[in-house]
Amino acid sequence: MSHLGERRTSFEVARERLIVALDVSTASEAQRTVGELRDAVGMFKVGLQLFSAAGPGIVSDLVRGGEKIFLDLKFHDIPNTVAGAAVEATRLGVSMFNVHASGGHEMMTRTVAAVSESVTKEGLSRPKVIAVTVLTSSDDSTLEEIGVSARSLDQVKRLALLTERAGLDGVVASPLEVEVLRQAVKRDFLLVTPGIRPSGSDLNDQKRTMSPKEAMANGSDYLVVGRPITAALNPRLAAEKIITEMAEGLENG
Repeated sequence: MSHLGERRTSFEVARERLIVALDVSTASEAQRTVGELRDAVGMFKVGLQLFSAAGPGIVSDLVRGGEKIFLDLKFHDIPNTVAGAAVEATRLGVSMFNVHASGGHEMMTRTVAAVSESVTKEGLSRPKVIAVTVLTSSDDSTLEEIGVSARSLDQVKRLALLTERAGLDGVVASPLEVEVLRQAVKRDFLLVTPGIRPSGSDLNDQKRTMSPKEAMANGSDYLVVGRPITAALNPRLAAEKIITEMAEGLENG
């Protein structure tokens, strides 16, 4: 846990690994949330709702303001189209973005190659490229509806290993799969975990959830948390409580 020759506390490490979801409908709401949480968390997630409402401008504004951004648009299309979108995400200066692993090996390898080429040619910072396995709002019955006979755990593992072979940096997976995945993939393969719900909070539309402490102890690298922080009366205090739980998990992991 050393950084620039100094020993960091578990709380400091955990803070860097907390991603707050800006699941709001206007740029002003997003900026207000970022203002409340600036320097309190490691990264902010811009997803489909905010991106559709405010466009790439909100991403550029936040990056220029010094924030690290996880662009959560889950690209899934033909390889050429996804590769092109990945290059544009890289040009926005995001720290991380994702694709759908179910797009297949060629789609993912073409994406990584396009990002690497643009980084080299244009002198850009390389974002982490990760893939979504199975959405945390899905369970075995959801997979069965769309013709996938595998259990959610087996499907997540299959897609994570495919993602690793394709050369991506990690996957998005529910906390219930993290412990199994950590044993299956390389240690530096990132596990980014949504579906985090502190004790006593509502599940909302999440079906496969876990506490921050448990997720970090099981091997998650980053946790994505939205409403338990953004809908709290005091978002900064809510974030600090989650980070404290994360730190306990790091110490016990």
